[in-house]
Amino acid sequence: MSGVTLRTCQDQVGTAGVALVPGASVVPPGDVIEVQIARESVEELLEKLGALKIRDVGSVAMTTPEFVLSRNADRAEHAAPGDGADAVIWDDVTRQTGEDSRLTWNFLAFLVLATQLAGIGIVTDSPIAIVGAMAVGPEFGPLAALAVSLATRQWKLGRRAAIALGVGFPVAMLLAALTAWLSVPLGLFPTDALDTGSAVEFIYHPGPYSLIVAVLAGIAGMLSIIGRRSAALIGVFISVTTVPAAGYVAVALVLGEYPKAAGSALQLLLNLVGIVVAAVAVLLFYRLVARRRPAAAARSVRSQPGGTRTGLSGKGTVR
Repeated sequence: MSGVTLRTCQDQVGTAGVALVPGASVVPPGDVIEVQIARESVEELLEKLGALKIRDVGSVAMTTPEFVLSRNADRAEHAAPGDGADAVIWDDVTRQTGEDSRLTWNFLAFLVLATQLAGIGIVTDSPIAIVGAMAVGPEFGPLAALAVSLATRQWKLGRRAAIALGVGFPVAMLLAALTAWLSVPLGLFPTDALDTGSAVEFIYHPGPYSLIVAVLAGIAGMLSIIGRRSAALIGVFISVTTVPAAGYVAVALVLGEYPKAAGSALQLLLNLVGIVVAAVAVLLFYRLVARRRPAAAARSVRSQPGGTRTGLSGKGTVR
């Protein structure tokens, strides 16, 4: 098995170097193969390794080096089709979104804190607090996971993301409503607080630009995940009105401002739908235009004669 895997890694276009450490893996017992490969060739190599069922007998780990000086790496990157910045590694995208899609205490705590910040910003007419709530909100992770689920038909991932959103937002809104209900008799803000604020009117006045901004944010967010540009996600977080809208619904219901609560609920729905639809569109576009040859790659690997099946551990260095 290791011989076939070694030849597969060596023959892959975009490979800059291959190292073999016989018997280095203890559990499971077997060899360790380390491959230095251009990012744009990773997906095809993973398809071939999948055809060899490496995951059943060993494992594959991938890292991205900070700095590489190598003429072989330069030649490999030049020979690989496409551009590394546009390459999609589907297993990596699924892993990234999957990690952020679970209903955990951490996720719930951040969503509750963000909604509380939004509630404070709403009753104090503070745009700074609203922006802070946008930045703290963790909702883009499950939304991205839901998009990946719809685009790749990984329904288990989608169910997990839907549970995180379906439980997280109601709990956060309920606690925000409870906080507002307790704050009024304590004199922390008046019952007409929503009538005087002008800086946060955009939250309960959804319009065409609400959907447009959500779509643009969904595109930017998914592109940042695909290209591993985490810095761009901050801009995504503070451009959509999901958490502030959820906070406004909670406060408005407590204060009896039902039309404003309805407008905020519509704003929340437009943002959630717009982000997911845009992210799905980005993923489908990449699936259509990406230069992938999975079927041919799998057939060529399956046709190779293999030896004894032994444990394999792979370490990929992606340039």
